[in-house]
Amino acid sequence: MVSTNNLKNGMTLRIDGDLWRVDYFQHVKPGKGGAFVRTTLKGVQTGKTVDRTFRAGEDLEQAFLEKRALQYLFREGDAFVFMDAEHFEQTPVDEAALGDAPKWIKEGDTIELVLYEEQVVGVNLPAAVELEITETEPGLQGDRVSGATKPATLETGAVVAVPLFVNVGDRVKVDTRSGDYLSRV
Repeated sequence: MVSTNNLKNGMTLRIDGDLWRVDYFQHVKPGKGGAFVRTTLKGVQTGKTVDRTFRAGEDLEQAFLEKRALQYLFREGDAFVFMDAEHFEQTPVDEAALGDAPKWIKEGDTIELVLYEEQVVGVNLPAAVELEITETEPGLQGDRVSGATKPATLETGAVVAVPLFVNVGDRVKVDTRSGDYLSRV
């Protein structure tokens, strides 16, 4: 348990059965009445943001998250199988727990999974990944309009907008947070 007087940004709390990360907090002592703590919480699993107010000194349950780097091996049905490189223990993870991460990972990649009580609640991906283009229309000679893009399918199946000069077989750098093309590698 942690008191609302001791909240810190980035702290994870368990409220009403859900996990919430404290993005912002402010301790307020009005002229009349008791003090309170105004917070902005972000859902760890859902990503939803809510504003919530607590009485000063109120106890909340603190959740301790474990971060573990695991290597992605293969897909088996609706599950993705990861391996702990230290103990060689394989762990199947349901696709729903990974969110958008499957669009950006390929076999052999090492990613950081966020666990709470041995359940995967999130994924920490690198800010950018390098992937190969498997399908796109060829760029036409002379069609060099400034800022023009075309859709391209990556080796993981994700579709991103790339400049006209990018062709099949090229490796590109993609931002995993927004899905935007960054550069050709």
